Amino acid sequence: MRIATWNVNSIKARLPNVLEWIAKTSPDVLCLQETKCQAHDFPALEFQSLGYQVEVIGQKSYNGVAILSKEKARDVMAGLPGDDLDEQARYIEATFGDIRVASIYLPNGNPVGTEKYPYKLRWMERLRLRTLDLLASEQAFVLAGDYNICPTDDDVYDPVGWREDALCRQESRDAFRSIVHLGLTDAFRVFHAEPHLYSFWDYQAGAWPKDNGLRIDHLLLSPQAADRLMGAEIDKGPRGQERASDHTPVWCEIGPA
Repeated sequence: MRIATWNVNSIKARLPNVLEWIAKTSPDVLCLQETKCQAHDFPALEFQSLGYQVEVIGQKSYNGVAILSKEKARDVMAGLPGDDLDEQARYIEATFGDIRVASIYLPNGNPVGTEKYPYKLRWMERLRLRTLDLLASEQAFVLAGDYNICPTDDDVYDPVGWREDALCRQESRDAFRSIVHLGLTDAFRVFHAEPHLYSFWDYQAGAWPKDNGLRIDHLLLSPQAADRLMGAEIDKGPRGQERASDHTPVWCEIGPA
């Protein structure tokens, strides 16, 4: 099963690019983030015409996550448990075959001196608790998405310049490690230990041609999924297209049980 994640930075603006990538690569499950539209405005028919089922939660102009899949989703859960007052559309989870998959759009957290940063850290603690619940089920699962975290200095082009950013602050990295260290595997790093490979390049200051990027899109695997991991890559191709998202797809391949 090929599972991919892609922050599309507006599904309507990026629809031709996403349809082209799906037709070319044929992922079994594609997790999208920052769809930036309400669920009823999501262009589901275009994906259904390619043979994909659609599960989505959204909100107007901001956030939004979706899961596209070749087979129908089971046991869909919309929203991250732990805060009934949190209305931001950032988390959706479902089962495909014997694998549980979540599409995650973790809060950015900037500016650090505002409420946005404590919200990010609280959200990560909720994700850690959800991960504990998933691990207790002993099922294979993949937590896929835009984590807005550079796990180490190897994942950012300018570690010194970004040190106090919410994506690289030590508190953010500690919170990320507290999730990974429960027993998860960063799928991309299994096959790529080399530094400075990125999944995001800002639109400003020529970041893309200069390769001034960040690795903030991750696929974290449970032990049961990691045992079946066959490959993982960052596909830089879509970032070089016209009207590209500032993120590019990341995917992993999970073999049969």
